[in-house]
Parts: sequence; C-alpha cells; structure tokens
Amino acid sequence: MRSLPLLLAGRLLPVVVLATAGWAWTSGPYAPDDVQPAAAPRPQAKPVAKYDKPPEPCAAVDAAVVKKLVPGAKTAGKEIELTDPDRRRTCSWSALKNFDYRWLDVSYEVFDSQKSAEAAYKKHGAGDAQPLADLGDAAALKTVLTTKDKQQTREAVVTARSGNALVTITYNGCDFESRKAPTAASIQEGAEAAARAAVEQLTAGA
Repeated sequence: MRSLPLLLAGRLLPVVVLATAGWAWTSGPYAPDDVQPAAAPRPQAKPVAKYDKPPEPCAAVDAAVVKKLVPGAKTAGKEIELTDPDRRRTCSWSALKNFDYRWLDVSYEVFDSQKSAEAAYKKHGAGDAQPLADLGDAAALKTVLTTKDKQQTREAVVTARSGNALVTITYNGCDFESRKAPTAASIQEGAEAAARAAVEQLTAGA
C-alpha cells in the first residue's frame, strides 16, 4: 500500500504541470509580445440640443410684415397661453378689414433631441407637402382650400425644422363679401415670408 504523501504528490503533479504550462504561454517566455489589456469602453457623450427653449413668438414677424399679411391687426400680436411655455410658445394675429379676414399664427416648439424633432417634422411634412429650399434644415408647405356654407377659406401651413426645434406658420384668409378665398399664391407667399422671418429669429438666438 502506497503511503499517503506519495499518493497526494502523484495526484497533484498533473495540476502543477498544467498550471506551469499556462503561465509559460500567457505570462512566461512563450507569451505573445503584442498581448495588451483590453481598453475600457468609452462612455457615449449625450448629444447636446441646439436650442434649450423657444424664443419670443410675437417678435418673430416685424410690424411691416404684420401690416401686409394681416391688415388692421395689432402689430404686437397676442401670445396664446400654453401649459409648457419652456417647450412651446405661440403668437397669433387676426383682423377683419373691408370684409377680408386674415389670420397668422407663429409657433415654436423645442424638443429634447434633434431625433425627436426630425420625427415630429416627418409627421407634419408627410403627404402632399411641398418642400421649401434654404429654410432651416428642412421645410415643407401645405395649402388647403375648404368650403363651408358656400364660404371659401384658404390656408397655408409651413413647417420648418432647425436642429431640435420646429417652427410652424399658419396663414389663412377669406372674403366675406365675395365668399371667395384669397389666391393660393398670396396665401403661400405670406406663409413663407413669415416662416423665413421666424426661422431667422430662432437661429439668431442660438
């Protein structure tokens, strides 16, 4: 019968040999020269939003433009009270002069990220929207003619995106004497002029 020390030595010998071989191939003389510790992953930087709050909407369009687009309206405009003014602000002008009615609405909305703003823009700019060049990062125009009780109304909506913000312009009008709507060209040109002024104010304050 073998003695206990010899028996233990026989059982431990393979373990010692394997451990020694492992050291030789990983840290010893046979270890590769180019082995380096894996670099820790760098934390992803959170994208910085371009705009942190919407600008003053009633200052988006100057008095001369208001007088041209909405004759008879108070040039100061009226800001609409919203639940979250740090995210969205809107100003409107409206007036009836010699049976002609006009309404202009300027709205700014700021999102947490550009990706969210892009998704919102895509939703508003879908369908039969007409793209507008050189207006923010992207812009589109929609025009709709409606008739109710034989009274026509034409409305143009411009939606423009700059960074993480959207600018929405709504401009419409009707003639209560002729019961006809203004021409498509006049409504579209008015909405686009207001949109360019509003986007310019937004980007100037960035």
